[in-house]
Amino acid sequence: VQLQASGGGLVQAGDSLRLSCASSARTFSSYTVGWFRQTPGKEREFVAAISWDSTRTAYADSVKGRFTISRDSAKNTVYLQMNSLKPEDTAVYSCAAVLGWTDYDVDKYDYWGQGTQVTVSS
Repeated sequence: VQLQASGGGLVQAGDSLRLSCASSARTFSSYTVGWFRQTPGKEREFVAAISWDSTRTAYADSVKGRFTISRDSAKNTVYLQMNSLKPEDTAVYSCAAVLGWTDYDVDKYDYWGQGTQVTVSS
């Protein structure tokens, strides 16, 4: 399963961005997809996850109420809508996929896309 993350950029605090995680795999709709972020010198941090059927979602406490994860099965794409961005949201954001449900456990994800840089200026 190949994943392609996109949508990052440079924004100001309070702005919004929408990240996309797309796949050409026909079975993509069977996978839980998670978003993670990482800054230099720090471990990868869980951001949000959505189950294959969109019935379950999970968020890190730091983004609850500001970020929304969703998926469009027809487009084989998972989105991360990020509102009210803060400078501390600055990171490289990556998406990952796994069969079955999981959320924050980075070690359980089997497939990873390349990251997209999000920079939030104050």
